[in-house]
Amino acid sequence: MGQLETRSLLIHACCAPCISYVYELFADSHDVTVFFYNPNIAPRSEYAKRLAETERFAAEKKFTLVIGDYNAREWTMRVKDYRFLGERSPRCRECITIRLEASFRKAREMGIGAVTTSLSVSPHKDAAMINGIGRILEERYGIRYIEGDFKKGDGYRKSVALSRVYGFYRQNYCGCIYSRLERGLDPAWAAKAAQSSQTMPS
Repeated sequence: MGQLETRSLLIHACCAPCISYVYELFADSHDVTVFFYNPNIAPRSEYAKRLAETERFAAEKKFTLVIGDYNAREWTMRVKDYRFLGERSPRCRECITIRLEASFRKAREMGIGAVTTSLSVSPHKDAAMINGIGRILEERYGIRYIEGDFKKGDGYRKSVALSRVYGFYRQNYCGCIYSRLERGLDPAWAAKAAQSSQTMPS
């Protein structure tokens, strides 16, 4: 592999609504490749729906879209000890680490010089956590990580507006089965989560 291109950028995409805004931020200044790697998304039908919308956006904008493996079993094994912890918890930290590390590996494989992610567009995501993970991986892989809190500067609102323009499906939970249960306010799950939050690592 030759020297990494400094203007090349791999953007990890969590979904079409979020990547639409982040892509627009970087499209004029970088040679963008989008990496859809989300083994957390469940059920498989939901994964297929979000992927299809991202593929549709890629076809519209004519950028390179790379699709990672849907290794849901491996993801589940990695996060299972944190399953009852909620949004912004160690469960999310592990999940984000899995997806960002795969992004850095893909960037290294493709000779891409920088990595970022669309995850921080969501108002439910902790940008400081995401960027902290990115900095660790930047040092480990020797590939630049572009930090951002893309929900700021009306980023989230703009992503919603772009979703209307393109007619994107917008999901009502983060992606994993655990976030789906939490949004559904399942009483049994809520009871287990409350009990686990007192005994599991924070």
